[in-house]
Amino acid sequence: MIPPAAVLIDVEGTTTPIRFVHDVLFPYARARLPDLLAHRAHDPDVAAALADVPGPDRLATLLAWMDADAKATPLKALQGILWRDGYATGALQGELYPDVAPGLRRWAAAGLRLCVYSSGSVDAQRQLFGHSVAGDLVPLFQGFFDTAVGPKRDAASYATIVRGLFLPGAEVLFLSDIEAELDAAATAGLRTCQVVRAADATVPSDRHPTAPDFAAVARQFAMPAA
Repeated sequence: MIPPAAVLIDVEGTTTPIRFVHDVLFPYARARLPDLLAHRAHDPDVAAALADVPGPDRLATLLAWMDADAKATPLKALQGILWRDGYATGALQGELYPDVAPGLRRWAAAGLRLCVYSSGSVDAQRQLFGHSVAGDLVPLFQGFFDTAVGPKRDAASYATIVRGLFLPGAEVLFLSDIEAELDAAATAGLRTCQVVRAADATVPSDRHPTAPDFAAVARQFAMPAA
């Protein structure tokens, strides 16, 4: 088997426990969102995100999106701003599964192009990996993508990313825990592997290769492994 030239990587449930996102990051942002809107609404980044929030009561809309776990780009941008503050003060530290950082370092050292595609904003991605429990991993990545390129369950989103990498889809491996995302990536011509994390109770797919961790991914796809 020929190894991929690039690896496109999901975050929640793939590199990072779902528990960290839902029990740490989301509550942290929710508790601080009212103050952000009350005192920093005119900051350029905040104002740009709020401009895309519909309705007369923007806070209510944002909280409703949070309750629905909506992948709304303005919400993700505002959460990213709040998390950036938390990482900067040391209140937050990006949690990763133990196999993730060693795998990323091996793959990057071998010349594989590593990119992230997450529903979380690009800024949130960079903050999580830049302030991770394993140190600053941002230099290992060559690209960060969020829902600005399109929904993660839409094949066109993956086609857009692959065009930006100037690679055929068959040379890009997409890692995610979500079968519907893997389906979309496969439709766009990417290779796929579902990362089945026992701690997250991921339901294994019968349509895609599966692996319990990054070391197993490496073995399946002829990539550098420990």
